[in-house]
Order: sequence, then structure tokens, then C-alpha cells
Amino acid sequence: MRHAINPTVDCVFKAILGAEENSNLLIHFLNAILGTDLQRPVTQVQILNPYNEREFLSDKLSIVDIKARDDLARSYQIEIQLVTYAGLLARILYTWNDLYNHQLQSGQDYATLKPAFSIWLLGEDLLPGDAYYTHRYRLRDERGQCLLNHGGIYLLELNKFATEQVVTEEQRWLKFFKDGERLDIDHLPAWMQTPEMRQAMNTLKAFSEKERAYHAYQARQDFLREQRSIERERRSLQQALEETSAALEQKSAALEQKSAALEQKSATLEQERAALEQERAAREAEQQAKEAALAEVERLTALLRGDHPTADS
Repeated sequence: MRHAINPTVDCVFKAILGAEENSNLLIHFLNAILGTDLQRPVTQVQILNPYNEREFLSDKLSIVDIKARDDLARSYQIEIQLVTYAGLLARILYTWNDLYNHQLQSGQDYATLKPAFSIWLLGEDLLPGDAYYTHRYRLRDERGQCLLNHGGIYLLELNKFATEQVVTEEQRWLKFFKDGERLDIDHLPAWMQTPEMRQAMNTLKAFSEKERAYHAYQARQDFLREQRSIERERRSLQQALEETSAALEQKSAALEQKSAALEQKSATLEQERAALEQERAAREAEQQAKEAALAEVERLTALLRGDHPTADS
């Protein structure tokens, strides 16, 4: 190939799984990821928003997820998300609900609802505390009992995927999306030697060698780089704000402690002042008592000496 092409760039991702000519790849991918969670394998699929090269050339905000319905009326959404953010989990749940909810048309009742499956390939860790790269969320209670077998949400974290020995078709697809940019179409490794993987590589080759397609790829790369830069800057600013807020809270707590210590010291000083005042008052009272006693002694002494005043004096 003339240029290395990353299959996780949204326009390439959608061309691989969302183009009409690659509908067999979408069928293979769905069966590989959903596996036994499907009561019956996918055999036919209608892509509801097929890839259109012109969309990506003219509109940076064009829809990049893939929506499809199979011949059993089951609904599917597949999306690549390279940057995670605080509201992503809520968005994932909301879009699955939207996919499930929009099946009903006017006049239809709940019995017509069919399973809806939402599959997300993630470029950054969304669940950092969990080492597993696959997460399958279904409607079950705390004992594992299924409420209704009507699909679910599937999260695939590419950063955590480190399998070297490909055993399953799911692993083959994940390894392709993670390592595809570094593959040489003329010297593919053994795990890529399947009809589906060679067809997927031909899609990468088309982006690499066709000027118009490569222009679309480059434009999307630039747009995604810009979005990632903005998101990282936002995260950095958010972290700085949180650190500043934490420092201010720590300083405020220290000031409160200092204020409490000063108040305690002031109270102690006030107690000491009151004690000294009491001691001074006691001394004054004692002095007055002594002076009164001395005066009484002098009076009595005078009486004993006969120095008391007479009637004529």
C-alpha cells in the first residue's frame, strides 16, 4: 500500500463494515462478536445508513456509526469511539435505548419488539478498574436470570486486547482493528489469511491508493486529531481545576484549624485572665481584712492603755 491506513479512523471503519459491498463483512463481524447471544446467526443484513464517501469529504460531522437490521428484524448499532469522556457510558446506554425504542411504528404494540444490539469499539479504556477487554451487558437480575432476551450492550476495549494467538473470530477482528495500520497487504500474517480479513485489507488498500479516498481519510484524521487534542486539553484543564480546588479546600481546612486553635488559645487566655482577676480580688479582700484587723488591734490596745477619750475632752 502507498500509505499506512488505520482501520479505527471512523471513515475507514464505516467503509469496512458499513459499505453495501462489504455487507458480508458486517454479517461476519456481528456473528463473531455476538456469537451464542444470537438465538440464530445473522445471514442477511440491511445497512440503514450505508457509507457514502462524499459525506466524509463534505461534512466533518457526518454520521459515523453503523445501523443495520437483519432478516429477523433484529437491530444493530456498531460504533468506533477513540476518545472516552465522562458522559460516554450514559451516551452508550441512551443510544441502545434509542435503537430499541425506535422499532415501534404507529399502531404497533410491544409484541412486535425485537432484540437490539449495540456494539462499541473503544480506543481508550472506559472501565480502568477491569482488566477484561470485552464487556457484555444484558437485562439480568442479581442471580443472572434474564428478564427478556432482547439484546444488550457490548463494549470492546482495544487498549486491553493483547492476545497474540488468535483463536476466535472475535479475536481476529479485534486484532485487525488494533494492528491493521501496521500490516503489509503483500505479507499478511497467518491469522489474517481468511477471506474476510483479506477483503477488509483491500478496503484499507483502496483508501491508501485512491486519491479521493485518501483525501477523505486524511481529512478525518485531522478532524479526529483536533477533537482528541481539544478533549485532552479539556481534561488537563479539568484536572488543574480539581487540583486547585483540592488545594484551596486543604488551605481552607488548615485556616479553619488555625482559627479553631486561636479561638481555643483565646479561650485559655480568657480563663487565665479571669483566674488572675479572681486572685487579685481575693488578695484585695485579704488586704482589707488585714487592715481591718490591725485597726481593731490598735483600738483594743488604746483601750488597754486608757487612751480612750473622756467626757470632758
